[in-house]
Amino acid sequence: MNRQRTEFATMDDLALGERFLTDGHVVLPVEDPAALDRLRERVARLAAAHLGLARPADLSAFLETIHRHVDAQGLNALRLAVIDGINAEPWARPCYFATARRAIESLVGNELAMQLRLNLSIQLPGDSSSLLPVHADVWNGDSSYEVVLWLPLVTCRGSMGMFLLPPEADARHAPRMAEHPSAEDLFHAIESDLTWLELEYGQALLFSQNLMHGNRVNTEPATRWSFNCRFKGLFTPYADKRLGEFFEPITMRPATRLGAAYRLPGMGG
Repeated sequence: MNRQRTEFATMDDLALGERFLTDGHVVLPVEDPAALDRLRERVARLAAAHLGLARPADLSAFLETIHRHVDAQGLNALRLAVIDGINAEPWARPCYFATARRAIESLVGNELAMQLRLNLSIQLPGDSSSLLPVHADVWNGDSSYEVVLWLPLVTCRGSMGMFLLPPEADARHAPRMAEHPSAEDLFHAIESDLTWLELEYGQALLFSQNLMHGNRVNTEPATRWSFNCRFKGLFTPYADKRLGEFFEPITMRPATRLGAAYRLPGMGG
């Protein structure tokens, strides 16, 4: 088995796969920095327009200090305006994919389905209303075959990052979830085993959403902005989030298109 894997996969793919299987995630440099910059610039302009502010000259400073212009009560309206605006751009999802295309193809496959809409998280300093308590996406109707690409639009240090429970620890704690009556109790039970992930702007995170993960109150002086979007093998099993409803094919190959369209003579259309 190992000999066959070595013959059919490159050493780089094998190394990346082993890191992903062992840690449940990989952090990599963005493969197309221009694509990331384009996404960040559009997000900043959409946010400025929503808030009635001038076009920002320093994008990082503007995004990191957005809490000077919006409070927790106005945050969701801002987030929805930016999400709707970025998802209206036909280039946005291809740019997003381009930031980690080779890594996604290595870990997931080269015939892919991608989430129809990019998700955006904005976490103001000290705001407890934007928390994502400990969870695993498979608990809520996601397929176990999905991988999440998490892309920060600002440098995320300390509590601006996210936490992830590595596979070995997740396998120990998951069977005992019923012992913890709340997400907060569960968090404290797993806290000592968590990996805390910090990313610079220009880095991308790929992680398995089968693993417990989440975030805590942002105690840093800057606002966190991050995208997330799911990818899966086109022909892997789906759960509640179906192809055509939540996902769409993005890299279907010609042989697959031919095969899907083929009808045996006399079998009808």
